[in-house]
Amino acid sequence: MEERHKKILQRNRTNLVRDLDPSKLYDGLLEKGVFTQDMIDEIKSAGIRRDQARQLVIDLETRGSRAFALFLECLQETGQHSLAELLQNGAPPIQLQPATPTPVVRPVLQPIPVSSPMDVDKRIKDDVPLYPVPRPTTTPSPSPEREHIRPRPQGRPRRDSIQCYKMDASPCGHCLIINNVEFESRSDLSNRKGSNIDCDKLESRFKALNFIVEVKTNLKQRQIKHELSALCKMDHSQYDCCVVIMLSHGTEVSHSRFPGAVYGVDGLHVPVQNITNYLNGKNCPSLQGKPKLFFIQACGGGEKDTGFEVSPDEVQPSIGGADADDQTDAIPMSSSSDSLSMSDEPDARATLPTPSDILVSYSTFPGYVSWRDTQAGSWYVEILDRILEENAATDDLGTMLMMVNHEVSQNSAKGIYKQMPGSFNFLRKLLYFQSQA
Repeated sequence: MEERHKKILQRNRTNLVRDLDPSKLYDGLLEKGVFTQDMIDEIKSAGIRRDQARQLVIDLETRGSRAFALFLECLQETGQHSLAELLQNGAPPIQLQPATPTPVVRPVLQPIPVSSPMDVDKRIKDDVPLYPVPRPTTTPSPSPEREHIRPRPQGRPRRDSIQCYKMDASPCGHCLIINNVEFESRSDLSNRKGSNIDCDKLESRFKALNFIVEVKTNLKQRQIKHELSALCKMDHSQYDCCVVIMLSHGTEVSHSRFPGAVYGVDGLHVPVQNITNYLNGKNCPSLQGKPKLFFIQACGGGEKDTGFEVSPDEVQPSIGGADADDQTDAIPMSSSSDSLSMSDEPDARATLPTPSDILVSYSTFPGYVSWRDTQAGSWYVEILDRILEENAATDDLGTMLMMVNHEVSQNSAKGIYKQMPGSFNFLRKLLYFQSQA
């Protein structure tokens, strides 16, 4: 598909997901060769109508040069005129009209010459094949939306190898939120004012995304491990996803997969890589092949980022908290750690297997503090909640986290300090949260 047509679909994705009736289009798209039957079946398996509509639009962008025009034809033929008109306004009018029909090119069959058995081997070696024979090639295969009445029985494999996780179970899965606010005096950690605001936002948000949400408050290290162990031992067979959210103080520790650690209220920490291990495919078989999401609102270390100068075009007005109300979740790095050292980094890349279907989203870059407004909550959670509210119906999680990264990066604390979220993404497919029908 041409880039301009892709952009038209992307600009109008919200309307398409909301209003498109994909069930009326399947026969036409199949007949016109835009999709194969396998592709149609996969789109149908995406879930409810809105999820099917979203998947159809995503897959449509991977088709050939005539896919957009044929899609408009199908919209008109099925009475979805308003959507056709919406898309057509951004495309040349001639795209809606099919080109002059081109006769189907069929192979010309010649009579098989009669020859003696002795000549058979010679004919096989020397003669040109009488009908097309598939040959390996390094050039792209032609798109199936040619002028066929029906697609060929052996259509080429899908070129869009990235697919979507199944996310249509109801409820979608469990979401555990651990919110540590009040720390014991012997821990030498300050109380985290504003964290309850973060917790309330995320509890409401993930309930709206059809998760079973459980909130645990002010847990010691041992209790954090107990809750994660209990979550690991649950049967997740009927669910499609699992989410863990940690709201606490944090620090750096030695690591081999995921950096950082989260503190219990007793001042003892749990490494993030240990948190993820509870739910990996080995320790929690009922979550094998399913996305496990971890959101960490905690400092990755004690450094404060003052940023660097950029051109005026890159700068947007700072929306961060201004001054006295800005706190951090930073604790000095553990004495036994140096997660940014040259000795740790190669080990993490070269000697350990990559954990599949896990995404860890950090509120800040490893080694730096994470800012929290005592009145409005943390920058990261405030923006994450809003991005999910505004975009979960149309965008995948990876795209939304990039939006979060950008918006948080525009904030400034006390007029000088910056923050940069990031994630370790080992998901194998796109992840779209459930949207209300």
